[in-house]
Amino acid sequence: MNGNREERLEIVMPVCNEGATIASTLREWHETLSPRIDLSLVVAEDGSRDNTKDVLRALRGELPLLLDMTDRRRGYGGAVLAALRATSGAHVLAVDSDGQCDPRDFWPFWDNRDRFDMLIGWRVRRGDNIARRIMSRSFKLLHWILFRIRLHDPSCPYVLVSRSLLDRLLPELGTLTEGFWWEFVARAAAHGAKIGEVPIAHRLRAHGTTVVFKPTNVPRIAWRNGMGLLRVFWRQHGSGCAVVETIAPSDE
Repeated sequence: MNGNREERLEIVMPVCNEGATIASTLREWHETLSPRIDLSLVVAEDGSRDNTKDVLRALRGELPLLLDMTDRRRGYGGAVLAALRATSGAHVLAVDSDGQCDPRDFWPFWDNRDRFDMLIGWRVRRGDNIARRIMSRSFKLLHWILFRIRLHDPSCPYVLVSRSLLDRLLPELGTLTEGFWWEFVARAAAHGAKIGEVPIAHRLRAHGTTVVFKPTNVPRIAWRNGMGLLRVFWRQHGSGCAVVETIAPSDE
């Protein structure tokens, strides 16, 4: 890395009940990227019941934060959408806030930002429980049958998207909640987006367990999001014509 600062980046994170780790997660992203990139952190807090709100308020004087907080749950997809709608920059990065996304994997995304409409991670070794991995594999098969998009990991929550594509997608998104990125990829493909995928590390959660994808919730989530994928397919009249390319990892 060089010491030259480049164009501005907005990093979007949905947050719910991450009070024990959200400060270290936000600091890690800022410390890793800010020497090279002028950035801001757009955080959509999703009705947390722990001390997440207090931690975020305390960080406003330390980090370049834009906070969107609510006392009601809007769901993962609703929180991501709220944060995306609050952005205005040329490039927006969306990542999860549970510490599983590694900021050191970011540089191939950034270095290829002008070649693609969006870049998405490929979790080569996933740090999720078996129930979630099985559901993801099943959904990947359904996603392929419906949309014919040749991505290894179309639900990865590590996405860099251009403003021009994001502005086209925002009015269309919102059918899927837990499966937000499945819908995002399908709608991007319908617009003929050029998509790059980047192999990334996938760390274990920094603290606790997933709030949403507990084994007991998986059948209900699978049914709801399966029906959601079918609605997306019917409404956009089939698959798109995305161009997909895999990007080699960076040495940085």
